[in-house]
Amino acid sequence: MAGTAPTGGIIAVDAMGSDLGPSEVIAAVRLALEGAGAVDNVVVVGDRAVVEPLLSSAGLKSDPRVTVFHASEVIEMDDKPMQALKRKKDASMIRAIELVKAGQAHAVLSCGNTGALMACATLKLRPLEGIDRPALAAAIPHKTGRFLLVDAGANPEADPEHLLHNAILGSNYCKAVFGMKAPRVGLLTIGTEEGKGNKRINEAHEMFKQVGDLLQYSGPIEGFHVFANHVDVVVCDGFTGNVLLKTCESLVDMFKDVLKDELRKNPVRMAGALLSSGAFKAVKRRFSAENAGGGAPLLGLNGYVLKAHGSSDRLAMASAIRSAGGLVKCDMNHMNVADLSLAHSRLGVQAASIAQAVAPLPQQ
Repeated sequence: MAGTAPTGGIIAVDAMGSDLGPSEVIAAVRLALEGAGAVDNVVVVGDRAVVEPLLSSAGLKSDPRVTVFHASEVIEMDDKPMQALKRKKDASMIRAIELVKAGQAHAVLSCGNTGALMACATLKLRPLEGIDRPALAAAIPHKTGRFLLVDAGANPEADPEHLLHNAILGSNYCKAVFGMKAPRVGLLTIGTEEGKGNKRINEAHEMFKQVGDLLQYSGPIEGFHVFANHVDVVVCDGFTGNVLLKTCESLVDMFKDVLKDELRKNPVRMAGALLSSGAFKAVKRRFSAENAGGGAPLLGLNGYVLKAHGSSDRLAMASAIRSAGGLVKCDMNHMNVADLSLAHSRLGVQAASIAQAVAPLPQQ
């Protein structure tokens, strides 16, 4: 279990997928190796001719905690995922995932093409025993902190059992990365009354109750509860989650534009905006990717995979690298396998196929 994992693990970082360029990725690596929550070792994956001068400039060329793995190709944002996997076998993203598969790294972070990352990670690492499909999670700020949305888009359709898996994966992620002892779990639907929702939601609701103390289940929730600090994990299918996520992003952008327009309409408002600049900066920090957790994890695979936004800056990427280190430190996948087996057992499902725990990660 938790004690079998390496202290900090080895994090493979795709240096070539960022919209801001490899230099921003290297700056993030330097930050992730410093201060509280620092990771122990990083493998920077990318074109050696590009990466090594940047490491020298960042003072990391001779750092024993940093190594370079050469990859000559890059999967671009407009590449079709499956075609890219077939044609660009030496791409930095693919090589980083292969390091995890080979046990030469314990987690991977990439800012690159989301579809390619999900496809490659699923094909090469394969789902955990007891998991049919991995789920994408996203940490989203609410009025006093943040919640984890699972699934944020990996699987548009989900059976009740898949929703239960999402709940377990999301709950354990909150324990591992956010330090929550008993994350509150809510099942997203159209009302909180018993029986409100479709057949799939109602069946999932009964499953959530049947697993007992395995989950801190707060019951069905609706849209009003999502940003009200009502739960820590919001569970839904990938279709609903992706719509919710993109709607939130669009709403925030619209609000910022409207606020700017209104504040610039006359000198009095502009003066008020100047006086309130401290408050605006504080709000921006609360909604930053760094404070939300930096990266979106692809949960349920035999290896830890985090996706950072293509436009993530060094602070957000460093936060994501540290999150990856946190997953390795607590050996979250052993927690997942044990909890999945127990859940299936409590539901009366034959759990022999998921009873075998994941092999302990190799010691450094």
